[in-house]
Amino acid sequence: MTAQRMKRLLVGVGGIVFFTWTTLAVQQQVKKIDDKAMKSAGKGTEWLSNGMNWAEQRYSTMAQINPENVGKLALAWSYELGPGGGNQQATPLYSNGVLYTVTNWSIVAAVDAKTGKEIWRYDPQADRTMTQPGKSRLCCGVNSRGLALSEGKVLVPVVDGRMQALDAATGKLLWSSWAIPQPKEGEVSSYSLTMAPRVAKGKVFIGNAGAEFPPFRGFVTAFDVNTGKELWKFYTTPGDPSKGFETKAMEAAAKTWAGEWWKVGGGGSMWDGMAYDPDENLLYVGTGNGTVWSADVRNGGKQTTPLDNLYIASIIAINADTGQLKWHYQCTPGDEWDYDAIQHLLLADIRINNRNRKVIMQANKNGYFYVIDRTNGEFISASEMSQVSWATGIDPKTGRPSIHPDALYSSKKGTTVYPVQMHNTSQMSFNPNTGLIYVPIAVENTFSFVASETYTPTPGSQNFGLNLAGARGGTPMASPPPHGPDRKNPDGSKVRGGILTAWDPATQKERWFALGGGQTGGGTLSLASNLVIQTLSNGHMKAFTADKGEPLLDLALPLSSGTGPPMTYMLDGKQYIAVMAGTGAGQRGGGGGGRGAGAGGAGGAGRGAPPAAGAAPQEPTAAAAQRGNNVPPAPAPTAPGANNPKLLVYAVPN
Repeated sequence: MTAQRMKRLLVGVGGIVFFTWTTLAVQQQVKKIDDKAMKSAGKGTEWLSNGMNWAEQRYSTMAQINPENVGKLALAWSYELGPGGGNQQATPLYSNGVLYTVTNWSIVAAVDAKTGKEIWRYDPQADRTMTQPGKSRLCCGVNSRGLALSEGKVLVPVVDGRMQALDAATGKLLWSSWAIPQPKEGEVSSYSLTMAPRVAKGKVFIGNAGAEFPPFRGFVTAFDVNTGKELWKFYTTPGDPSKGFETKAMEAAAKTWAGEWWKVGGGGSMWDGMAYDPDENLLYVGTGNGTVWSADVRNGGKQTTPLDNLYIASIIAINADTGQLKWHYQCTPGDEWDYDAIQHLLLADIRINNRNRKVIMQANKNGYFYVIDRTNGEFISASEMSQVSWATGIDPKTGRPSIHPDALYSSKKGTTVYPVQMHNTSQMSFNPNTGLIYVPIAVENTFSFVASETYTPTPGSQNFGLNLAGARGGTPMASPPPHGPDRKNPDGSKVRGGILTAWDPATQKERWFALGGGQTGGGTLSLASNLVIQTLSNGHMKAFTADKGEPLLDLALPLSSGTGPPMTYMLDGKQYIAVMAGTGAGQRGGGGGGRGAGAGGAGGAGRGAPPAAGAAPQEPTAAAAQRGNNVPPAPAPTAPGANNPKLLVYAVPN
C-alpha cells in the first residue's frame, strides 16, 4: 500500500470515527418523550410542549429565578435564526440539553442550550410565493407558532401545508404528509399551517388556517407520529348536503346555516389555541371566523334571523382516538365581527363556589373571559375583560350572549362595535399558587363593519364580504353603547391601549394590572417563585410579583420588534429564560393572526439569504387592534441584518 493511499485511508477512517462520535454524542442528548413524560411535564426542568404541558399553563415549578434576583437577568448567549420575514411567535422547546425552535418559513434549528452552538438546522423550502399578489394565502404574516416533540422526533408544521417529522438528533426528514388539500398544479390554495402542533397517544394534531381566502373549509387532522399516516379528520363547518355528511356533528351543524355556504367553505380556521386532557382523552381546539365575515353574505342573503353557523368561533372537544365531537361551546354565535375563538386555551382545576371544577379557560377576542367545564362543555361563567358593545351580556345559565340589535350589519346599515380584538396571540399563563391568569390584552378598541353589496371569491386574494370604505362613504352607522371594566390610572385618567391583567377565574375579577403589552405579540410565563415574566412586542422583557403585580424588571432586548413569548428551562443547575425576537429586513412588527412544494433536507437556504419579496397582507381588524397598545415603538435598526431574528437566552450571573 502506498503512503498516499494509507494517508487517504486514515483520513477516511478518522472522518468516519468523528462522524460516528458526533452523531452518537447528539443522539445521547435525545431522550424518549412519550405520554408519561408529557403527563408530568411542567413539574420538572424541561419545556416539552408549546404551553409547557398538555394543560398549556405556561407555569414552571422552577424557582431559582425569583423576585430578589430577577433584576439581575443578563444575556447568556444568542443564536441568529435567519433573515426573518415577520414576527417571531413560536415558543422554543427544551429537552435534555437541546433547544428546538422554528422561525419564519418554518425553518427549524436545534441548538445547544448551554452555549448557543448550532447542532443542526432544517429548511423545508416552503413555498415562498404564498405572499405574492394573486397567490396570497397568509392573512397576517409569515407566522410559525411552534413545534412538538415526541418519540425522538421534532414535528414541524410547514407553513405551505405539509406536516413533517424530523429526527431530533440529526434534523433528517423522516416523513412528510399534506395537512391541507394537496395543492394542484395551476390552482391557488387557500390553506396554510401557522399553529403549533400538539402530540398525545402516538398522534400529532394540527389545524389549518386561511378563512380569509375563500373557498375555505377548516379541519383538524390527526397523523400517526411514527409514519405520518392520516388517522382522522374533523371538519369545523358542514359541507355540501347533497353529498351527505361526514359525521352526525356535521349534520347537526348544517341546520344552523343558510344559502349555499359550502361553495365558499364556511371558514372555521385554526391557528393557535389547542390543549389535551389525558383523563378525558379530549383534544380541545379553538375555531376561527366564518367565511366570509359578513353573516348576511356568508348565508347567501337567505338569513331571515341571525344563525349560529356552527362550529365557527367555538371551543370544540374531540375524542382524541376517534376524531368524533364530544361537545362544543360557541363563544360568538353567528360571528360577523371577526371574533375568532382561536386564542390560547388553558386547562386547570380550580375551586368555584365551594366546588372543585375541571375547567378550560379562554380570553376571547370578543371581550369576554370564559370558564367552561372541560369534561362536558357546561358553561360556568364569563365576564367582560375589556369594553364590550356587540353584546349586552351573557345568560348565566346557558352561556349564550344577548347580541345588541345595533351590532348587526348589512350593506345598507353598518355598525361600530367594541372590541375589535381584546386578545389574540399573546400567550397567557396560570399560576396555581395565586390562582390567577396573566393575560396581555387591549382594554378598548373598535372597528366599523359594513357588508358588501356584491361578493365574488377570488382565489389568492383576501375577501371579507365587507365594504371597508362603507363607514366613510355615507352608509348609516349604529354604535351600541359599551360596557365593561373602566380602568383608571393613578392620576385618575382613563386607561387606554394594552395592559397585562392578573385575572381571578374563580371570581371573574381583576386583582391587578400593569400598563404595556396588548392583544398580540409576546406573552407571559409564571413561576413558582411568585414571578410573572412578560415579553412585549417592542422588545422589552418585564417581571412582576405574581400576587401583587409589583414591578421588578424592565429589560430592553437587543431586538426591538417581533418578540415572541418567553419560556424557561434548567441546565446543569442553572435556570434560563429564552425568547425569540426580530423580524428581518424590511419588517417592523405587525401581524396578529396568521393563517406546495417538496421536502427539503437539512441545511437548505443559507442564513444570509434575503426574505422572499412581497409582504403578506394584514387583516384590517388586526391592524386596527394594534394601534395604541401602550407599547412605544423602538427606533428601526439601520445596520444591515441588525433586526435579523435571534433566539435570546437570559440567566442570572453567578
